[in-house]
Amino acid sequence: MTECLKKALSPISLSITDDSHLHAGHAGAQSGMGHFSLDIVSESFEGLTAIKKHQLVYQALAEMMKTDIHALSIKARPPA
Repeated sequence: MTECLKKALSPISLSITDDSHLHAGHAGAQSGMGHFSLDIVSESFEGLTAIKKHQLVYQALAEMMKTDIHALSIKARPPA
């Protein structure tokens, strides 16, 4: 996940937390796919709406969303 995001968005700051343990027993957990929280700062997000920022993240992770990621909480913002 880190490499996909670095390649696509050149983040200044990137933090990924695996929250899968909080969802043990849920349908998504049974598939083996994970629950993650993402905090990313990138100049790519400058001037974009929240929806557009999230779309960029989902584009960067498109393949992983099919196989590895069940749920993703996103905090995406440009540098302050």
